Amino acid sequence: MAGGCFAPGHLGELTRIVPFEMVDAVLAETGSVQQRLRLLPSRVVVYLLLAAGLCAEIGLSQVWTRLCAGLTGLAVATPAPSAITAARVRVGVAPLRALFDLLRGAETGCVRVGEGRAGRPGVFWRGRLVTAVDGSILCCADTAANLTVFSKGGSSHGTSTGYPMVRVLALVACGTRTIIDAVFGSDRTGEIGYAHQLLGSARAGMIVLADRNFAASTWIAALAATRADLLVRVKNQRRLPVCKILPDGSFLSRIGRVEVRVITAQVTITTSEGCRTETYRLITTVLDPHVPALEIVALYHERWEIETGFAELKSTSLGGRVLRSRTPTGVAQEIYALLITYQTLRIAISDATLDRSDIDPDRGSFTVALHAARDQLIAAAGVIADTVIDLVGTIGHHVLEQLLPARRVRTNPRVVKRAISKYVASSAKGRHRGPNRPATTTIDIQPILTTPPPT
Repeated sequence: MAGGCFAPGHLGELTRIVPFEMVDAVLAETGSVQQRLRLLPSRVVVYLLLAAGLCAEIGLSQVWTRLCAGLTGLAVATPAPSAITAARVRVGVAPLRALFDLLRGAETGCVRVGEGRAGRPGVFWRGRLVTAVDGSILCCADTAANLTVFSKGGSSHGTSTGYPMVRVLALVACGTRTIIDAVFGSDRTGEIGYAHQLLGSARAGMIVLADRNFAASTWIAALAATRADLLVRVKNQRRLPVCKILPDGSFLSRIGRVEVRVITAQVTITTSEGCRTETYRLITTVLDPHVPALEIVALYHERWEIETGFAELKSTSLGGRVLRSRTPTGVAQEIYALLITYQTLRIAISDATLDRSDIDPDRGSFTVALHAARDQLIAAAGVIADTVIDLVGTIGHHVLEQLLPARRVRTNPRVVKRAISKYVASSAKGRHRGPNRPATTTIDIQPILTTPPPT
């Protein structure tokens, strides 16, 4: 534990993942170290912002109280809210962005030392790291300052509704749900506009899963140029030339200069209430005919892990709340703090299951980890590791003791759960808001939808 005015600067046991030296390094790198020692040194401000990411339901003054709760025997001053605001402005966004860059990455939480690296359950597929890219929307405080950068939703009557919106786009490792890269900004820029900023984090040895919003030929070409493989859903009506038909019913085609394999599959979900069938058309740069089309279609289901990750961030961490910051700079600070604390929790969960080859990392409960981290934060416990380093730690032991059950095949209609209108949304008509049900999934590869060119 640090002493003096630096004592409140900690993150409980998560300080082992975000140590003092790391925070001091990014502050020095970005020129954000305080000019004189004061009540709120820059390091303490950074940890205060990160702790706020763990306690999104309370204000920063209350977060400060929790940081100091376990500092028994130490005289700790209580800063005024205005002092906290001024300290946030002084520190700025750059240290949080640099700290996030240190913690994110393709290997974070995914590598297993030794020959078992590629065999870690749910993380790798045929030697490739399984990843997914997608976007989501966060809402921020409705202030004049935020509205200069972020926009509200529009309506058919020319009026605006709701809160200013921030679009967040992320590249996530599906097996561990750790963040490889993320960008955010105004929702007036679409997902494809931000997706190009994530290409620097794609590389060979990775397969990127994406939905139909990312089927633009320019982005597919740019992603293929990184040497990462891709698996993207496209519209069923999209006309693609048939270059070669493969024995399993898929065929080779081209999108621009990129050679792709096209697979059309009919997926049937059967439950006690009946069955539902949908046709999926997927393109991939995995051209090897020895890799079955059925296996590739089944792999695409892993894309939902990024949706679960966004749900953890928005529903579990934020509790569905609007971001507290009232300025664009504050919003950026807060989002980076949320991403960092999310990443540290995911690393803690991954570390806990690292040596357990029988456990899929997605069985580690994010909710359990979050509440255990909050308890450690309030107690100021585990800030500095003992002589013998325990990678699992108290948070990891809680996760292992309360593992989620093995994932079952279940289904539930996709409906709007928090509509802005009291009337049923069009997408929910005819669908029941009941419990999800056990299901059986059947995949059938369909014949070519596009007529081959004449010989």
